[in-house]
Amino acid sequence: MSIIRLYTGDDGQSHIEELDLASHHSLGDPAATASISFRESPVGRFSDWHNAPRRQYVITVSGEVEIGLGDGTFHRFGPGHVTLAEDLTGQGHTTKSVGTEPRISATIPLSG
Repeated sequence: MSIIRLYTGDDGQSHIEELDLASHHSLGDPAATASISFRESPVGRFSDWHNAPRRQYVITVSGEVEIGLGDGTFHRFGPGHVTLAEDLTGQGHTTKSVGTEPRISATIPLSG
């Protein structure tokens, strides 16, 4: 299983780094959380440039998401995908629900 980390680089742009449990053992440690929320986004829903509002995990339960970065690349992820969103500053990223069915996601804010 891999998790992508969405973070702000020294250039002020959002970047993606792939993390796996084998080399990032801390991902297996308990993390303090206070809540979880679920959202349904219809196919085609687009969120223009934005930053993560806080450090959080976003899990795609069903459907697909496309994440756009400032370098012009797009990254597409489907059910079961986990994003650790940490791009709290800079230009941010875009998101779009793609595919043939609405995207259902779970958002888990991290405390501390």
